[in-house]
Amino acid sequence: MRNCSTVENTPALETDRLILRRFAPGDEDALFALMSDREVNTFLPWFPLVERAEAERLLGEYLEFYHKPWGYRYAVCRKGHEQPVGYVHLGEGEPYDLGYAIAREHWGNGMIAEACQAVVEHLRQRGSVPYLTATHDRENPASGRVMQKLGMAYCYSYQEQWQPKGFPVVFRLYQLNLDGRSDRVYRGYWERHPMHFKEEL
Repeated sequence: MRNCSTVENTPALETDRLILRRFAPGDEDALFALMSDREVNTFLPWFPLVERAEAERLLGEYLEFYHKPWGYRYAVCRKGHEQPVGYVHLGEGEPYDLGYAIAREHWGNGMIAEACQAVVEHLRQRGSVPYLTATHDRENPASGRVMQKLGMAYCYSYQEQWQPKGFPVVFRLYQLNLDGRSDRVYRGYWERHPMHFKEEL
């Protein structure tokens, strides 16, 4: 992985197959295709987009985000192709939550894990954050396998009344400590949700 920029808000990154860059004007159609796909968005915390105008508004939010001094909102693009096929996000503060999605035609080929790994390695090199977390719906184990490929460790599970979809979901929390503190576990979800437990995976 090569760091292609010194800007700390979503610096461009490159892997063998991918370019990770900021979203930009012209990405509306690609963003709409990704965010309107019902299968892609089954386990994500929003309803699939219905109208292209929604993608335009979402893109506007990304462009505003890039005015902040720090943060990560990546468009994932295949080398030689300008249009994004996925995204990688990182929460702006604790619990430094890593989120990602990729178009269905690229499921199962390790591409989203490759994109996430580039972000993880950048953060490790920069010392930008002390740790990362990621959560996945228990019914979506493929997302958990991405977390495992990144070296993240399962910590605990909790049940949340998921909004805006309005039904209970059991999430599994994974964590990767980047500062050498192997004893750190983010407890926020455990403390916030009365139904919490550890599973034998």
